[in-house]
Amino acid sequence: MTEPNTTGQASNDDIAVMSFEQALKQLETIVDDLERGDVPLEKSILIYERGEALKNHCEKLLQSAEDKVEKIKLSRDGQPTGTEPLDPE
Repeated sequence: MTEPNTTGQASNDDIAVMSFEQALKQLETIVDDLERGDVPLEKSILIYERGEALKNHCEKLLQSAEDKVEKIKLSRDGQPTGTEPLDPE
């Protein structure tokens, strides 16, 4: 089970330096813990809040990666002519 620091916001400071994979793994662990239902209420609230911070961090990292992805533009004869931002549908 996840053991968050009970000092509140300070316990989430480490999230900012996590990779996407690290944050996602920890988020999955928190979801598993909460779904099992054997976590006391106060601890559930703490790990839920940490999960929310992890989710936000993952979304921020995904948005940053999405912003870097570009689409290759092709000329009529199929030759690459440059790039343009990808339109996420």
